Amino acid sequence: MNKLIHTYKFLAVFGLMALISCTKNFADLNTNPNAVSDPTPQFVFTKAQYDGVANMLNLLLGTMQYTTSYNDVSGFGSKYVASQVNTTSASFTSAYPNALNELAVVISAVQADPVKVNLLAEARIWRVYCYSRLTDLYGDIPYSQAVQGYTGSNFTPAYDAQKDIYANMLTELEQAATSLDATKATFGTGDLMYGGNTTQWKKFAYSLMLRLGMRLTKVDVAAAQIWVTKAIAGGVITADADVAKVSYITGGQDINKNPLALNLYNNDYIAANGNTNQEGGKYQDVFINYLKQTHDPRLGIISIVYTGGVPDTTFAKQQGMPATLSAKPANFATLSEPNPKTLLLLNSPRLIFTAAESYYLLAEAALRGWYSGATASTSYSNGVAAALRQWSAIGLGSSDGTLSTAQINTYVNNNQLTAGTFDQQMQQIYTQFWVSIFPDAQEVFASYRRTGYPALTPNNYPGNATGGKIFRRMLYPVSEQNLNAKSYAAAIARQGPDDLLTRIYWDKQ
Repeated sequence: MNKLIHTYKFLAVFGLMALISCTKNFADLNTNPNAVSDPTPQFVFTKAQYDGVANMLNLLLGTMQYTTSYNDVSGFGSKYVASQVNTTSASFTSAYPNALNELAVVISAVQADPVKVNLLAEARIWRVYCYSRLTDLYGDIPYSQAVQGYTGSNFTPAYDAQKDIYANMLTELEQAATSLDATKATFGTGDLMYGGNTTQWKKFAYSLMLRLGMRLTKVDVAAAQIWVTKAIAGGVITADADVAKVSYITGGQDINKNPLALNLYNNDYIAANGNTNQEGGKYQDVFINYLKQTHDPRLGIISIVYTGGVPDTTFAKQQGMPATLSAKPANFATLSEPNPKTLLLLNSPRLIFTAAESYYLLAEAALRGWYSGATASTSYSNGVAAALRQWSAIGLGSSDGTLSTAQINTYVNNNQLTAGTFDQQMQQIYTQFWVSIFPDAQEVFASYRRTGYPALTPNNYPGNATGGKIFRRMLYPVSEQNLNAKSYAAAIARQGPDDLLTRIYWDKQ
């Protein structure tokens, strides 16, 4: 018995010593050696740029009638099939835990240090870009209380009215642009767009201001004029060297590859034979027919058909597919699809804001009497030329994406802005915008809702969710109805039904 008691005592003392030892080294034993307690702003900003660019809705390629599919599921964007409407919530679901949360981390890490004023300014500008893309899809969204789950345990943020979001975004751009200081530190190589060049970041900020200011023309024309005028005075992107773009590489992780090219390639065009496309995708006939009717030299850069298993850019052979099909057509293998040497290049850059877009917006500003630096006609022609040149960047300077000066001049001369009413000239500008901004269907979708151009004919496909009308907005995730019900309900009460045809703040009749 005595031996047993002594054994128990020994075990108790040993256990206590072990417990003390475990407690003493608890922090060491429970710390992940691979984790970072203090994030490096440059690294997080790089990730935020990648995620901000990748957060796009590819279905809008179909909605803006660039592409389509005979498959009801993958062809939702061009067919509006009712059973697939919840796919429109994808950007909302992705934005907050990725780019927007990452930018909050960056801003929190640099905002108290005056030496890092450029890091703060560039993060604020990129945050406006990300939020603007999101609110333009959904309207009212969490904004002022967003991404506070980690810092403030706020898991049910209120939705801000889009009117207020726009007012704040424009103010953010103005403050960030004026705070940029070429004498102070930047993100350097951590900045995928400009390598920290503050002059170019300022032009990007004012270009975004021009874009967002012009969004207000139908709902608050006085405010639109104020912001457009400020943007022009600040200096927008008009030179090819200043185009905002994010570059990618072919190898490595998928995040390092062009997200549009990667998505199109993996989901539909990986077979590279024109016939066994996984999702049944092709270019839509509306887009291809327009390019052929206008003798657009970009057709062979953008599009190919497979002839004898080889990509063929011959102008006459290009043919689009109708969006009305519900089964694979007999001539599917002979229809046009994206050129693997340009649009499907995994290491091609993604253009974020181009000189062409600035010029078209300046053309509109000139029509409205808000810009006297050039005529509407001159700005329009400059936009057309810039849009033709930018494919050289997408094609990485190869002959596959580069048009000759003669080709560019011929097309520009044959596509002048002709005299007419304001509306007639707006139609010319924004129909050309539709061709020029491709493949950024999301920006074209916004422009289409504001201007009504290009004058696309909706697809009244059987079983569609919109009564044969083109979307006006996207749907909030179903999870918001369950996890953030009060804020969701308030947004619906203010904005209107959570419906594809509900118009957002600036999208008025």
